[in-house]
Amino acid sequence: MSQDRMSRHVIDVSLYLVLDPDLCGGLDGMVETARLAAQHGATVVQLRAPNWKKRQWLTCAQQLKTVLAPLNVPLIINDHVDVALAVDADGVHVGQSDLPVQVVRALLGPNKIVGLSTNNLGNVTELLSPEIAASIDYIGVGPVYPTTTKKDASPVLSHDEMAAMFASCTARGVPAVAIGGIKLGTAAPLMAAGANGVAVISAICGQSDVPQACRDLLREIKPAQ
Repeated sequence: MSQDRMSRHVIDVSLYLVLDPDLCGGLDGMVETARLAAQHGATVVQLRAPNWKKRQWLTCAQQLKTVLAPLNVPLIINDHVDVALAVDADGVHVGQSDLPVQVVRALLGPNKIVGLSTNNLGNVTELLSPEIAASIDYIGVGPVYPTTTKKDASPVLSHDEMAAMFASCTARGVPAVAIGGIKLGTAAPLMAAGANGVAVISAICGQSDVPQACRDLLREIKPAQ
């Protein structure tokens, strides 16, 4: 591992927006939601559209990069390393059944962000071994609540399970973002349990007032940090 990877990228995961094309009303709605959210406190935006063709991913990613770059909000691409490379996105997020993080890191190089989802403490312990942890900049822990936006989601973690996973990440200096079913009113307990941030979908996507939705979430998140 190169010396560059000895220092993890600093990424603020406090309000992590995962875009949903159905909730946002398609590509244009996703771009506008991302723009408004980034202007009003979202710290990361991830493009996730599991039912889209690759050309749609590319078009949307290009437009998202255009609106997010001036606001210094990172654009993360879910799973598709090729799309991330094509638009010079800030990073890629993968799950347990996607490309291994070491492969993602090798493809992206040392200067991009790599995130990984996990759903049990055993995974966290394995993933944060020195060999693997050098490829990861943050870990998504969940699902922390029942979710309908991810059809193949794992069973919901208990409070003790997720708190142990947050603590394990913290002990190794890796930011942990809670994922899965998070709505307004449920973020503060997750922060109190040790999360560094929350990843939301429907709490922002499809909301009639995206700026207000972001402000409301931040009022829960910030005091608990």
